[in-house]
Amino acid sequence: MSAGEAPGAQIVSLLGEGDERTLAADVREGFSKPLKEIPPKHFYDTAGAELFDRICDLPEYYPTRAERAILEGQSDELAAATGLGELVELGSGTAEKTMVLLRAASQAGTLRRFVPVDVTEQMVRGCAARCAAELPELEVIGVVGDFGRHLDAIPPAQEGLPRAVALLGGTIGNFTPGERRELLSQMASLLRPETDFLLLGTDLVKDRDRLIAAYDDSQGATAEFNRNVLRVINRELGADFEPQAFEHVALWNEDEEWIEMRLRATRPMTVRIESLDMDVDFAEGEEIRTEISAKFTEERLEDDLGAAGLEATRVFHDPDRLFALSLARLAS
Repeated sequence: MSAGEAPGAQIVSLLGEGDERTLAADVREGFSKPLKEIPPKHFYDTAGAELFDRICDLPEYYPTRAERAILEGQSDELAAATGLGELVELGSGTAEKTMVLLRAASQAGTLRRFVPVDVTEQMVRGCAARCAAELPELEVIGVVGDFGRHLDAIPPAQEGLPRAVALLGGTIGNFTPGERRELLSQMASLLRPETDFLLLGTDLVKDRDRLIAAYDDSQGATAEFNRNVLRVINRELGADFEPQAFEHVALWNEDEEWIEMRLRATRPMTVRIESLDMDVDFAEGEEIRTEISAKFTEERLEDDLGAAGLEATRVFHDPDRLFALSLARLAS
């Protein structure tokens, strides 16, 4: 563990040298499976983050706008309902949407600390510095870490300071049912009875065509975002992928009720991954699954929270009921 400074904020890194994304281990394991796959956290290098920001502004991509609409409409109520003294945000990114809630809690006079957690150090430093500059009375502790592995190292809650742990953006949908229930259980371990809350953003089941359009936009931004993971592997592991030799695919899995993003080889090829001393063969039409994004019903959300020992106290929706933002606490 190492510590550092950003203007007005403290930075704590939980990552070792070369450990930023556990990329090598994920590639070796994922490319050895019958359906090759790579976790979506590897999308987010600097170029990937910029591409995702572009995606969020596209007309087809509704989740960011819908969740922001909830926060803008309900931030005062959320701050009051939680008595928000500390916000821990997992996968914080730029925390642009979260600032709506932070401002409301600051104006209510309850907010004392913000802990943004993200795997990309540059993202954490920039986010922490911006928050500290806008809300100088706030203690900001930026944590560079993988929330799938480092939740036990999150700074402990302060006595008398109500805490909310947030996972926004529908990120919980990137995990399989067993994985997300395990993650929710780990998040529940950060909460205290009576005082603390989980704030969870979930995308909702809706029309298939609208879902697919959100992940396969007409401008091709999502396709470039998807292919960027191959550029990350090339740069970090000395691979020789040709990103343009892979077609972007978005499909709706009706049985699982999730979107899958894949990269499909347009011709047979062998890719060398030098750092792993690994050659990977692709047949024409063979695919790499790069993301799942589960969509939720009320029943699925209730079941997943219940399996983690949590219960929802309030569920907020945007005006078009495309997205949900849930407040949950430890079940009594």
